[in-house]
Amino acid sequence: MQQAKFSVEEAQVNFLNSFKTYGFKDKSSLVRTAIDHFKNNLELESLKKSAELYSEIYSEDDSLKELTETALTMWPE
Repeated sequence: MQQAKFSVEEAQVNFLNSFKTYGFKDKSSLVRTAIDHFKNNLELESLKKSAELYSEIYSEDDSLKELTETALTMWPE
């Protein structure tokens, strides 16, 4: 596993030092979990924005609605 050096504020150090309280075996596992959680949240937000954009485009484009309806009628039941 690679190591990284970074600076944190005192309150963040205090939180990291409480790693056992939150069920982590060490500070590094707490930080890795926090990074993964943050990354997943960013990806989820990106997907939500993309879905909203597609929804907006679909709602404004009658030809897309027609294409969708045509595809649905041909879909096997």
